[in-house]
Amino acid sequence: MPRRSVPLGVSLLVLQVVIVLVTTCAAGLLAAKLQSDRIREAYKDRMLSVAESVARLPTVVDAFDEPQPAETIQPLAELIRKASNVTYVVVTDRNGVRYAHPDPKRIGERVSTDPGSALSGNVFVGTETGTLGTSLRAKVPIRADDGQIIGMASVGVLESRLAADLAEDLPELIGWLAAAALVGVLGAALVTQLVRRRTFKLEPAEIAQLLETRDAMLHGIREGVVGIDERERLALVNDEAMRLLGLTDDPTGRPAGEVLDDGGLLDLARGGDDVADRLVLAGERVLVANRMTAKTQGRPVGVVLTLRDRTELHDALRQLDGQRTVTEVLRAQAHEFSNHLHVIGGLVELDRRAEAVAYIERVGGAGSITSDIIEGAVADPALAALLLAKSSTAHERGVALRLAPETTVATRTGDDALTVLGNLVDNAVDAVPTGGTVRVLVRSSPDGVRVVVDDDGPGVAESQRGRIFTLGVSSKATDGAHGRGIGLALVSRVVTRRSGRVRISDSELGGASFDVWLPEAGVR
Repeated sequence: MPRRSVPLGVSLLVLQVVIVLVTTCAAGLLAAKLQSDRIREAYKDRMLSVAESVARLPTVVDAFDEPQPAETIQPLAELIRKASNVTYVVVTDRNGVRYAHPDPKRIGERVSTDPGSALSGNVFVGTETGTLGTSLRAKVPIRADDGQIIGMASVGVLESRLAADLAEDLPELIGWLAAAALVGVLGAALVTQLVRRRTFKLEPAEIAQLLETRDAMLHGIREGVVGIDERERLALVNDEAMRLLGLTDDPTGRPAGEVLDDGGLLDLARGGDDVADRLVLAGERVLVANRMTAKTQGRPVGVVLTLRDRTELHDALRQLDGQRTVTEVLRAQAHEFSNHLHVIGGLVELDRRAEAVAYIERVGGAGSITSDIIEGAVADPALAALLLAKSSTAHERGVALRLAPETTVATRTGDDALTVLGNLVDNAVDAVPTGGTVRVLVRSSPDGVRVVVDDDGPGVAESQRGRIFTLGVSSKATDGAHGRGIGLALVSRVVTRRSGRVRISDSELGGASFDVWLPEAGVR
């Protein structure tokens, strides 16, 4: 049967009580030591003062010249002893023979302790054991009027009396320590209750399990999660969010402004309202972001952003929009195609086969880019394939996609140029009406790649050219279309990363002209 662990509340309470008791006992011992030292110092000062007073008393000094000094000194010493509340006052001559002692029988005897220190002119304060027991004593030399040492005055207090004085103070000290211990125990109980409330009465094992489960869930889900605290610092970034944001190191603790793109996720995080399913750009990746305010006990403590990758979905939705447009165009042109077939049938019946073939070529492929047109100008297979695919899509929608004669591509242009060209062509085809024209110019050199896309659509108004590259801004109608306002934003991100430039002007065809320059690495 597994052993049950001690509950957190009991562990905290016991640990704190032990700490309080140990601290209180240590403080009590220290206080007792300090009180003992204080009592001892007070007695030292008193004994030294009494001894010096006796040694300087003229009656005592003059008595040394009398035949029986003890008869004068003994009564005076006893009077001083009782007045000063000390254990004894002893006066000796130069040889250490007593002239005064609490026990008169000891008068005339030599002192039991060494008087040499005081008789040599020094003051002695210390603990010694004499005839009355172990005592704290002070010894002061007695000097005659001429300064000659003629004796010694010794004043002492028994150590047992010092201990008794300390014992008198201990009950009060113990009372204060007991009160402090009681307050400490009550405080420990209160702290334990507070900690248990803050941890929702969970045990350490349960808290660890919750943390492990949370980490496993956050880092295992396919949505990015970004937590931002009240100070706009990143509190949480899971693995998927790091992938979507293109991060390699854990940014936890860094300011959000250093990690999130200004104008995209950063503006969303700083917004005051919760937001659902907003398209944003993170670098050159299209994301769907949600913003929710995190609250604890009803108080806002931060912001949580959830991110989903919608780059592929965005492309699919654009293709879906294109297919919808193609379907509408095909439906509108059905009658026109029927007329073309009648013309072709009539020419065949009239045996004018050459005219029929010319008519088919004129109405079926005029204005479209073919492999023959691309072969002489474009040496990049990826670029050629993209142009052919866009030409077919444009033709299905009734738009002519033409390659400018000045186009020259001798080397591979790279993925950035393909991204820019694809988005610009898609926007141009979307902008022109049926029967319109889109012209493409691509020129590559060792310094970089230039892409120019012209159309004969409505163009871009001057007031819109400053913000047309902002995410979500589009000059086209958005009814029934998905992901408008993303293509040009992606173009802007690519141009910025490559330190290039993009210009919008009026096209010779009558619409808009987008001129993009992408320098090679190291070329500015």
